[in-house]
Amino acid sequence: MQTPFRAFRLFEDGGRVQGRVVDVALDDLNPGDVVVKVAYSSVNYKDALAATGGKIARRFPLVGGIDLAGVVESSTDPRFRKRDPVIVTGYNLSVTHDGGYAEYARVPAEWVVPMPPGLTALEAMTLGTAGFTAALSLVEMERNGLTPAMGPVIVTGATGGVGSMGVACLVARGYQVTALTGKDREREFLRLLGVKSILARGALVLGTKPLEKAQWAGAIDCVGGDILAWLTRTMLPSGCIAASGLTAGVELHTTVMPFILRGVKLLGIDSAACPIERRKEVWRHLALEMKPAHLKSMVREITLGELPQAFETLLTGQARGRYVVRLASAS
Repeated sequence: MQTPFRAFRLFEDGGRVQGRVVDVALDDLNPGDVVVKVAYSSVNYKDALAATGGKIARRFPLVGGIDLAGVVESSTDPRFRKRDPVIVTGYNLSVTHDGGYAEYARVPAEWVVPMPPGLTALEAMTLGTAGFTAALSLVEMERNGLTPAMGPVIVTGATGGVGSMGVACLVARGYQVTALTGKDREREFLRLLGVKSILARGALVLGTKPLEKAQWAGAIDCVGGDILAWLTRTMLPSGCIAASGLTAGVELHTTVMPFILRGVKLLGIDSAACPIERRKEVWRHLALEMKPAHLKSMVREITLGELPQAFETLLTGQARGRYVVRLASAS
């Protein structure tokens, strides 16, 4: 296939990273076993960092986008046939390997997840890495004993990609959810997702004791920093925290007291390098009992040319829900 197609490609010039829409050919992309005709990609915080010099991309030029969903165009691996619907997220997409912001992608077969029954390409990318990370967080917490009967679960950064998906997945599973957010104007959005209570970040009293009042059976933490430290001090006995974010800081100042006196479990969530069999399991959950009830209300479709504005929205903390990039009609 030598016909040019459209892609949002990252370039480095004089130490400055910029992305723009250009024409590329298949031979311009990294080698791979499977060529995917991309229907949709999505926009994540990591994508915004990669496109604005956040030291994510490790080579240039590089097609951006850590997610993609579409159908197989061709494959040298017998596990995949032409027109098979597939998902690819994480791994080295938009790090060292050309990503999903193009009408075609070429990837290793080991990265490809068959689309589970119950999901469309648009739904898969509305979920994307954010939804996958949220669902992986819940799967890991339930592996560590969390059930709806144990008490409320709190989600930090609740209007962002992972946060809003975390809320929606928890509600779908029957949990009582509290949302922690700095965006008071988004209360209606959070209520639509099914939260039972909302905490304003600006009114939060973090406290200084090694152990504060025990409140939460579980937590999906998307921000890190002092908020994560506060969570460790306010978990109920045997509570689980799934940590996947760092927007509030990379340092964690806490004590061993929550872990040895309340049995609190702090679970690190790495969605990029998650093994393929676990990926398939999590995507099956997302297509079934963890599928959010209000996916359509959580997404805004954009074009390749609108990516810079979406990146700015994410980096300034103004995003709500998910941006999905339509590739099928990009040409």
